[in-house]
Amino acid sequence: MSVVRAFIAVDLEPEITERLSQVLAELRQHVDGRVVRWVPAENIHLTLKFLGDVSVHNLPLLEDALRSEARSRSAFALSVGGLGAFPSENQPRVLWVGVEAPDTLMSLQRGIEGSMARLGYAREKRPFNPHLTLGRVSRSASTHEVRQVANLVREYKLGFLGVSEVEAVHLFRSDLRPAGAVYTRLFSAPLAARTA
Repeated sequence: MSVVRAFIAVDLEPEITERLSQVLAELRQHVDGRVVRWVPAENIHLTLKFLGDVSVHNLPLLEDALRSEARSRSAFALSVGGLGAFPSENQPRVLWVGVEAPDTLMSLQRGIEGSMARLGYAREKRPFNPHLTLGRVSRSASTHEVRQVANLVREYKLGFLGVSEVEAVHLFRSDLRPAGAVYTRLFSAPLAARTA
């Protein structure tokens, strides 16, 4: 049986991706790629649901479910800015840029989570916390290196980066390669037009 590794996400506008690329370049000057595995700017997106391995035979079902959820929500805008870390600034494992959005985003994510659960994909145990992942601290990083990253998160002042319009949700295929993940958009589900 043929399977693909897949996730559901929204894309960012090119201007936001360009600003994130500049932020990544600055952060790389402080912490190298051995300590933090930085995400290429073109791979940064807002993940709504990670599916894992998906049978190619299930793709039409996923597309129908995603289209249904998308068309019942209006297009909206995301505000992007601020640097943070999971699980905390003092113990950084994932570095992220914050996202603010109207309730439509949470409603869309809950709807997708529910429709995917009905298709047999496990529900996420952690609550949805919208963010854009910039990098992951290496498991082999020393205590001193982790402390360096924590200091960077606290001291690097990242303000407002801009607004990104969300007009569709996408199913992506993720292929893990030696140079990093390569994402391919399999299909898009447009949101309803914004009402005046």
